[in-house]
Order: sequence, then structure tokens, then C-alpha cells
Amino acid sequence: MAQLLRVQNFSVSSDGIGAREDQSFESPFGLDPGPMFEWAGATASWHLRTEPGGSRGLDDYFIRDFSCNIGAEIMGRNKFGPQRGAWEDHEWQGWWGDEPPFHTPVFVLTHHERPSFTLSDTTFHFVNGEPAAVLEQARVAAQGKDVRLGGGVSIIREFLDADLVDTMHVVVSPVRYGTGLKLWESPDELRDRFHLEVVPSASGVVHHLFWRK
Repeated sequence: MAQLLRVQNFSVSSDGIGAREDQSFESPFGLDPGPMFEWAGATASWHLRTEPGGSRGLDDYFIRDFSCNIGAEIMGRNKFGPQRGAWEDHEWQGWWGDEPPFHTPVFVLTHHERPSFTLSDTTFHFVNGEPAAVLEQARVAAQGKDVRLGGGVSIIREFLDADLVDTMHVVVSPVRYGTGLKLWESPDELRDRFHLEVVPSASGVVHHLFWRK
């Protein structure tokens, strides 16, 4: 079976925005992401949950599916951290502390490479290449499992434009940001290449499931 490139649990606003360009250490998304991620935090399986409870419905299913058959991840530099240009601080190792939630090799796309490092069971590799070449590296590292395309918005658009994405799960939250980095103007833009099912959730979000035609 072919190794799939999958976008999973990627959250955007109702106007298609996933972040703004003015990201910083204090504001990793450049906006208040809380309304986009309330659906995830309310589930029983949310990895940061410290108290019992949480929903066990459709939203929880997608949270539990996040790591299923994933052997590697590709992400953009903006998802890794707020530094821009040449790396000036190698001591800072990402947003996630000593236990990143990926548990696989992670390939960070950047024009400024730096040595790989490992935190717990996640190894970060910093690569500069075309999407197809980076995907091939990730597939080798995934050892037969699928590869997750983690984002952000610009990276997903880049791999969509290269026609490399096989499946995509996008969660549209009922909030509008007005300006920012847009995944789309409308999900219908992708219907020429993908089948699409739209599934509302009781939490108020709408799950958009794409798979290649």
C-alpha cells in the first residue's frame, strides 16, 4: 500500500485563516487561536487534558486518530518556532518542551539548515529542498507508514500546489479573523482534485474530509 501524505486536524476559521504573518514567541499564531482549538481541548483524548471528562463523540475520534499509522511529519519553520533568518539560538528547541507530541522524525522546511537534534522520541531534521524531495526523505524515515503534513498554512498550500497531498482533514471553526494566512477562499476550490465530505459536529465545528480522486 502506498504511503500517504496526510493533513490531519488542521484548524482554520470560517473565513479560511489559520494564522497571521506577525507571529512571535508571545503569539505563535499572530492571533488568538483559542476559538479555533476549543473543539480539540474539549475532547476526552486531548493530550494536554489533566482532569477527567471530555467529549467522546466525533471530535474525539479525530483526536485519537492523530498518530494512527504516522511515521514522520513535515512542517514549516514557522510551526517550529518564531526565529527568522539564520539560526542565532540553537539552545531554543521548539514550542513543545522536552516531550514533543510528534513521536516520529520531523522534517522542518527552512532555507537555513541546522544540525538535527532529538527530544524524547522525536528527532527534528532541518531541510532545504523542493516539496517532492523533502517528502521522499520523510517517506524513507517513516519506514512504510504515512507522512503527516503538519502545516502551517503556507506549507500546506505549497504541497497542494505541487499535487502531493493525498488526504486532508480540515476543521472549520465558527470564528472569523478577517485578515491572515488563508488556506482557501472556499473548500470548493479543491473539488477538481479531491472528493469532499463535510460533517458538522455537535461542538459547532465542521469537519472537511478530502481524499484524492
